[in-house]
Amino acid sequence: MNEANAIKNRSPLLGSLIRQRRKKLSMTMQGLADTAGVSVGYVSQIERDMAVPTLGTLAQIADALGVEIEYFIKSQKPTDAISWADGRQQFFMDGSSVRYEAVTNQYPGSELASYILNVPPGYSSETVSHEGEEIIFVLEGMIHQFLDGQKFEMQAGDCLHFNGISPHSWTNPTDTEARVLWTGKLKVLNKENRHHLSHLSNST
Repeated sequence: MNEANAIKNRSPLLGSLIRQRRKKLSMTMQGLADTAGVSVGYVSQIERDMAVPTLGTLAQIADALGVEIEYFIKSQKPTDAISWADGRQQFFMDGSSVRYEAVTNQYPGSELASYILNVPPGYSSETVSHEGEEIIFVLEGMIHQFLDGQKFEMQAGDCLHFNGISPHSWTNPTDTEARVLWTGKLKVLNKENRHHLSHLSNST
């Protein structure tokens, strides 16, 4: 079996994965071609599954798209899909006192992300606006969610589904921690901004 067939057999949706990743970055085919050092016609053929790149070319494309080559050739195992309550990755974001728990696992082509937010008493977020839907579901405690100038007092069991383009923010006005399940397509929690709890515990 040659190299191209090996890639094709391991990732039958290679073309769609590359196209999906490119569009997520708002990158044109010409932009990807220029950055990866290949022709735009070849990129078009790959995305339509009419051509299969070598590992070297795929590595160039992956680098241009800001991911590792494994993003396109790694197969998801059933065990990758589950998130155990006692084994979730926990971390903080730069400048935030909110403790995050990763609920979902990312795999090639995945769009949704979900996190449990442990919100300390008195916390107030900044007002933001961005593309992408969001779902806020309160698990414990209470928060005040502000959406396009309107305030919602949300308690355990309450849910809000909205378009992130509307200016929004939230606070925990109580003296007890609140737990909120956040789900959306926007990958707002970049790895570069995370501080894992294991690292924090070593520095305190």
